[in-house]
Amino acid sequence: MHIVDGALAPEVLVGGGVLAVAGLGLGLRKLPIDKIPATGVLSATFFVASLIHVPVGPSSVHLIMSGLAGLVLGWTAFPALFVGLLLQAIFFGFGGVTVLGVNTVNIALPAVLVGFAFRGLIIRSTPSIAAIWGGFAGAFSIALTTVFVAISLGLSGEGFVPAAKLVFFAHIPVMIIEGLISAAAIYLICKVKPELMRASDSAYDPAYDPACDPALPPVTTAQTAPATSEAQNG
Repeated sequence: MHIVDGALAPEVLVGGGVLAVAGLGLGLRKLPIDKIPATGVLSATFFVASLIHVPVGPSSVHLIMSGLAGLVLGWTAFPALFVGLLLQAIFFGFGGVTVLGVNTVNIALPAVLVGFAFRGLIIRSTPSIAAIWGGFAGAFSIALTTVFVAISLGLSGEGFVPAAKLVFFAHIPVMIIEGLISAAAIYLICKVKPELMRASDSAYDPAYDPACDPALPPVTTAQTAPATSEAQNG
């Protein structure tokens, strides 16, 4: 879903660049050391998955796996996906350097939004139900990205409106495929390594509840009773 150089208006390029820098800064600030391996793996997953693409107007159709990145990484999805886009632009000419900021926002911001929307539902569910939510998240991330791409093209001129519509409909099969892959990946994560679903930015997430975090030991009445008694004695 790379927009190529020369397809966007200058003001859209500037706006996308500013938003991308802000997202990168926030993502790097919220990247803990224990999430660096997962960040590298998901960045490589995006890089490989989106290598095979079919041109569609000023954009292209390919797998992205951004929904899975958003679920696992939170805001850190910004630097993870940016690195993949940068390497593709430099070595393969996919997208371009001038549109790097817009492409990063179009792919990474939906990933982050999907992470905030579905991560809590996944953490609180059984692996089978979590896989269903993961599938919805994977498909919804692609749908949001097509909307963002359409907006970017639409803001650059009325001549791009037909191409913007084509981008959405051309990605319907991609939504289905990514939904299935994301569902399988989330099921495996919840079975084997559920602590990966603890967001890298969980400490900054107002919806984050430590009691529902599978990476933390459950809080029992026995654990809280001494603290309560001590507070009453004090």
